[in-house]
Amino acid sequence: MHASALSPADVWTSWGGEPGVIVAIAVAAAAYASGVRALWRRAGVGRGVPRWRVTAFSAGLATIAIALLSPLDALGETLFSAHMVQHLLLMMLAPPLLVLGMPHVAAAWLLPPRRLTWLRQRHATRGLLAVWHGATTWPFALGSSTAALWLWHAPRLYTLALERPWVHALEHLSFIATAILLWWRILLPRHERRSAYAIGVLLLLATSMESGALGAVLAFAREPWFPIQAAGARAWGITPLEDQQLAGLIMWVPGGLFYIAAAGALFATWLANHRAPSNVAVSGGIP
Repeated sequence: MHASALSPADVWTSWGGEPGVIVAIAVAAAAYASGVRALWRRAGVGRGVPRWRVTAFSAGLATIAIALLSPLDALGETLFSAHMVQHLLLMMLAPPLLVLGMPHVAAAWLLPPRRLTWLRQRHATRGLLAVWHGATTWPFALGSSTAALWLWHAPRLYTLALERPWVHALEHLSFIATAILLWWRILLPRHERRSAYAIGVLLLLATSMESGALGAVLAFAREPWFPIQAAGARAWGITPLEDQQLAGLIMWVPGGLFYIAAAGALFATWLANHRAPSNVAVSGGIP
């Protein structure tokens, strides 16, 4: 996959990406639009899934497209620092936007009401919902996202992802999937508001610390971990170690600030709702 380094002169002509990514984004957009259209046809425009949530979901898909279809994808195979920007878009920005779009509500309206009721009564459906509820508990969500972050930045796995397209696709999918589990637990919890907000703040702070730790390890390493991108770094006039240090700083500083800002916003929401009745549940969980 990493056949040659992308030069600065060629970067803006490197649009494209894998056809599978294009198809996946198109299918997700079409399915979501169909579900929301069916819901709005029954309940009224903006009801059930407000317009701002549709905008959020659209922005999430656009973020994935930027990460995987723009020149950033090709540049990420040349520079570790560009690859880190791509990873942050897939782990940090796209997942919360997708979750805010309440895709489960749109998905439910893809089926006729009678068919949906029939599915809910099946034991298999109940089992899948139980698995989903377990996957979105805070220990599993935090643990899986942390594992994905650290494992895929281990030198052997990172190199393997650059060498084999299917491993690279698995890497990106695991980043998006595990981050969605974490943000689902934070943004669409199944518990009352005050405890949900408090747990969400703690999860965001924990995520900030573990991603910042990895960024610091990369920034302060005395030698480059990923020689496969050494030629790419030199083509851009920097050493492989400088490229790695820049990648570490990108994860450490902007990445950490994003999680801290999100935690601050959630904490402010918690304070604003502190006087609300404690038995009011947060809406939007899996039906």
